[in-house]
Amino acid sequence: MKDASLPVTLIAVGLGWLLWEFRLFPDVDWIISLGFIAAGVGVMAIDGINKNSVVVGPFLIAIGAAWLLHDRYGTHWRYIVPFMLVLLGALMLIARSPRVRERRPRPASGQ
Repeated sequence: MKDASLPVTLIAVGLGWLLWEFRLFPDVDWIISLGFIAAGVGVMAIDGINKNSVVVGPFLIAIGAAWLLHDRYGTHWRYIVPFMLVLLGALMLIARSPRVRERRPRPASGQ
């Protein structure tokens, strides 16, 4: 299977957005937060642990947690955004580790 991180993220965000626009969600931000968390878990489940998913999956989960912190506890974005930058940088460094495997090899076409 090819890398599924971007498609899973696009599907989750797009479905959430459509359901929001059709007013099928109540007007609460915790659903958006759960959507980001679910997308992050989905990326990790579909792709497994590789150099791409080790960044995208946990970062989507962190976005969901940050959204929840902002909505429920009033944490200011001026604290959340720098923390997210530090987290993203740390995840990118972890992905560079030789212990984290590359993406799954793509099967040769025509076979």
